[in-house]
Amino acid sequence: MSIVFIHGLGQNSSSWAQTLSYLREQQQIECPDLSILLRGKEATYVNLYKSFVDFCDSIDEPLDLCGLSLGGILALNYAIDYPHKVKSIALIGIQYEMPKLLLKFQNKIFKFLPNSTFEEIGLKKSDFIQLTNSMLNLHFTDQLMAISCKALIVCGEKDYVNKKASKKIAELIPAAVLQLIPRAGHEVNVQAPKALAEILEEFLRTRG
Repeated sequence: MSIVFIHGLGQNSSSWAQTLSYLREQQQIECPDLSILLRGKEATYVNLYKSFVDFCDSIDEPLDLCGLSLGGILALNYAIDYPHKVKSIALIGIQYEMPKLLLKFQNKIFKFLPNSTFEEIGLKKSDFIQLTNSMLNLHFTDQLMAISCKALIVCGEKDYVNKKASKKIAELIPAAVLQLIPRAGHEVNVQAPKALAEILEEFLRTRG
């Protein structure tokens, strides 16, 4: 069994390092870097998702997918499209329908940030903005009830932007459980790595 950890936009694969260090049962772990998956391609969600599908398809065995933010959206999308390949999903701080006004507001802010702000995540500022714009019309509301695998929905207690959506996702996915992490915001893999690791381990032990 392989566990795939997918980081969020603004992070990179090393953002999972602390969480992984607390996992006691080290299974086959994969941490793709989204900027590498996009390398040589136009920075759009469609291209990123296609590359993610290719990455997952390169692994023969069933997958446990764990994604934060954009990584969670990719995991959710893949679980909807390829249910036979997914053993379980853990979705952290995600939306099932993109908040258009918030994304547009964020992009306005990004335009004024220096290019160096984006260097660590391996994307140019223009790519970052283009990728975000390409996600504006994403929505998975109608497909959530068809997800048959076990699902863990995680949200930081202080992640006020995504907490309501997380609760709704947990209601709509039949085999989903919701876990709120106290005192954590959006990036729980960085802000509360030990608590997240403990929740993930318990979920993986009991997913069946």
